Amino acid sequence: MNPLDALNETAFLLERELAPGFKVKAFRRAAAVVAEWTPDELAARASDGRLKATKGIGSRTFEIITQALAGRVPDYLAGLRERTTTTLPGEVATLREQLLGDLHAHSDWSDGTTDIPSMVAAARFLGHRYLALTDHSPNLTVANGLSPERLEEELDVVAELNESDATGPDFTLLAGIEVDILEDGSLDQEKALLDRLDVVVASVHSKLRADSATMTKRMLAAIDDPRTDVLGHCTGRLVEGTRGTRPPSEFDAAAVFAACAANGVAVEINSRPERQDPPDDLIRLALDTGCLFSIDSDAHAPGHLSFIDLGAARAVAAGVPPERIVTTWNLPRLLDWTARR
Repeated sequence: MNPLDALNETAFLLERELAPGFKVKAFRRAAAVVAEWTPDELAARASDGRLKATKGIGSRTFEIITQALAGRVPDYLAGLRERTTTTLPGEVATLREQLLGDLHAHSDWSDGTTDIPSMVAAARFLGHRYLALTDHSPNLTVANGLSPERLEEELDVVAELNESDATGPDFTLLAGIEVDILEDGSLDQEKALLDRLDVVVASVHSKLRADSATMTKRMLAAIDDPRTDVLGHCTGRLVEGTRGTRPPSEFDAAAVFAACAANGVAVEINSRPERQDPPDDLIRLALDTGCLFSIDSDAHAPGHLSFIDLGAARAVAAGVPPERIVTTWNLPRLLDWTARR
C-alpha cells in the first residue's frame, strides 16, 4: 500500500469518527512530511533509520509507513476500517448514490482543520462531482470568519484550482460562504461579494435563545434576501458531542418554511452527528410545506464529508423524495437554481 495513502486514509477515518484533533493532526503532519519525498527516498530513509528520527514522524505513523512499504495494509488502518465501515440499508444506499455533492464545508481559511486541496481530494475520493467551500463570514470571529478582503483572496484560490485542473476531471469546487444571519436579518458580507458566489448558506450563530417572534422575523428577512440559497442548521440545536447539548431555537417554523418554499430556498439537512438539524418533525413539516432540501456535511475536516451518509438516512426516514434534494441535481441544474433570483 502507498504509505501516503495509508496516512491520509487513517486521518480521514479518525475524522469520520470524531477522534480528538491532536490524534488526527499526528497523521496529517506525517502525511505532509512523507509527501515531500519520492517513493525511493522514503524507502531509503525507512531502511537506514533516518525516518524514525524525522520530526513529525511518531511511533504509530512510523509503524504505518513501514508496514505499507512492506506491501501490506497497516494493522492500525485495518482496525479502523473494520470499526468504521458500515453498510447502508437499501433505500439509504440508493439515495447516497444519487447525491452528487455537498454545499456546506469549511477549510483552514476559517475554522476547518485542513487546506482547501485536502478538502477537494476527500470530496473526489467520496465520488462527489462538486463541493461548495463555505467558510464563515466576518461576524463569527471565534471561527476566524473571512473579511471581505480575505474572501476575495479565497475566491482567487478557488478560481485557480478550477482553472488549473488541480481539482481533477469531472469535479468543480464551488465558491461559497456560510454567512451569518445578523440580528436584523441581514447577511454578514458585502452584497457585491455575495453576488459573485455560487452558493450562499445563511445560518444563525448568535442570540439563539431569542424569543420566537424575534427569531422568526430575523430568519424571514434572511430568507427574503435574493442571495440566500440554503437555510443552514435552522434550529441551532446540539444533541451530543464535546460542546454539550443545546435546545433548538424557537421560531414559527410554518412561516419560515413557507418563506423558504416561496423563495426557492433549500432547508439544510445538516448531517453532523452533534446537530442532526432540523429535528425529524421539522423535516416533515418542511416537506409538507413544499420546501427543497440540501443534504450537507458541514464538514470541518476531510473525514467529516462522509457525514452525508447520516443525512441521507434521515431524509429517507422522513420520506423526502430525491428530486426535492438539490444535492442530487447535476451541476448545470444546481447553478441555474442558485442564480434563480
